[in-house]
Amino acid sequence: MRPGALAARVAVQPALWIGILYLAARAVTTAFLILAGSLSTPSSRFGDAPALGDLVVGWDARWYWIIAVVGYPTTLPLTDDGLVAENAWAFLPVYPFLAQTVSLPFGHWAAGALLVSLVAGYAACYVLYRLLRTRLSVIASTWAVVFFACGPLAALFQVGYAETLNLLWLFLALWALIRRRWGWLYVLIPLMGFTRPGILAFSLMLALYGIWRWVQRKRDPLPVREIIHIIATGLLAAAVGFAWQIIAAVVTGRSDAYLATELAWRRIWMPGEADFVPLHGFLEAVEFWFGRMWQVDPLVGYVLLVALVAAVAALLLWAKPVRALGVEIRLWSVGYIVYLLLVFFPQSSIFRLLVPLSPLWGAFAVPRSRIWRWSVLAACLVGQWWWIYNMYGLGNMTWQVP
Repeated sequence: MRPGALAARVAVQPALWIGILYLAARAVTTAFLILAGSLSTPSSRFGDAPALGDLVVGWDARWYWIIAVVGYPTTLPLTDDGLVAENAWAFLPVYPFLAQTVSLPFGHWAAGALLVSLVAGYAACYVLYRLLRTRLSVIASTWAVVFFACGPLAALFQVGYAETLNLLWLFLALWALIRRRWGWLYVLIPLMGFTRPGILAFSLMLALYGIWRWVQRKRDPLPVREIIHIIATGLLAAAVGFAWQIIAAVVTGRSDAYLATELAWRRIWMPGEADFVPLHGFLEAVEFWFGRMWQVDPLVGYVLLVALVAAVAALLLWAKPVRALGVEIRLWSVGYIVYLLLVFFPQSSIFRLLVPLSPLWGAFAVPRSRIWRWSVLAACLVGQWWWIYNMYGLGNMTWQVP
């Protein structure tokens, strides 16, 4: 089929064509998961030849399952050293309870989790297409969806993680922001905030958006009604972002319940008690990975970190394919990257934590070269297989944690 004819069909029936592409991508991911399972050995996390169902509830999916069946602990578990141990408070409630509701006809939470991830993934692909179509052509938007659906982290569409559901809320929120449908944000912000951590990044993005709209008010009028909505939704996102910490504190009787729980995971890499200090996680990680693991002068890591941040900032500011996506997606990317820099301890999960930047796949689809687009797709599939094999086929090393 000629590209022009395909573009015309997608433009007329986007839901159908995105669905066909999505199903094809899921077939590839399923094949990769089956192959990874067949290559798994008794020394791997999942043991010898795990079934697909075992992979669905693997890793953090187990915590969502526990939440759906048992709920959240009222007393925080402690390690032998008296420190807060890993527990369910690190995970938010919308996904596990929705999956539990969907699973009722099937008798097992894993079935509901798989269905929620799959359906939310398709919906996220469709909304991403609509979101990018506000700026890009039909073909470019379609290619961006293909990259997203086939990307290195595409296994998340088929396991018991909250990522695809959260992406659906995020894409809808960005689409609403672009179209200035403010009412939707008052619904979507709480949904995002209680599905996956990161809503504070959306609050920061709205603050940056408000500044940008103020600067551009002569070219793009900024009525009082919109000023009120920008401030109100930004404050709502901030309030929702801190609400879970308050809820955890009230239920457990410990004011630091949520932060102590999150820091419990950091002790996998950095043993001992730790305090949360903004940006400290990245600085600690440089010492850990460069100094301890790779035996390289940490100064090299600091230089590379600064260079990486500068390079990303330059791309978001000046790269034409990125600028083509519009200011809203770029501001979201800035807000989310700043959020990660402030709160995250980078390790192998950084790849999964970057998934909310998926609207940037549109920038990869802007160049019209067929060679470029097919090369990006090939790189996505190679990266997907590498990630699935290491995280689900093996999963027995420090850097093989999804």
